[in-house]
Amino acid sequence: MEGSKLYVGNLNYSSTVEEIKELFAGFGEVRDVRVIEGKGFGFVDMGSQAEAEKAKKELHGSQFMGRTLTVDEARPKKDKPRQGGPRGY
Repeated sequence: MEGSKLYVGNLNYSSTVEEIKELFAGFGEVRDVRVIEGKGFGFVDMGSQAEAEKAKKELHGSQFMGRTLTVDEARPKKDKPRQGGPRGY
């Protein structure tokens, strides 16, 4: 792993930022939590790479609010190609 930011998938849709922060706090400093509303996933930024690795190892495949979590290193956001042709056509 290269960074401290984790992707967290298969979240229960009623999961709150506070609940996720509490879950990950057992593995170190939680700098930021972002939940993508209505999508069932989010991102957790841990205090260090080592803390992120430990959280990933312990939480991937674990049960949280009735769902099996997917925890992995967050990948950089890709730019999406623009839809359609040039304006005016």
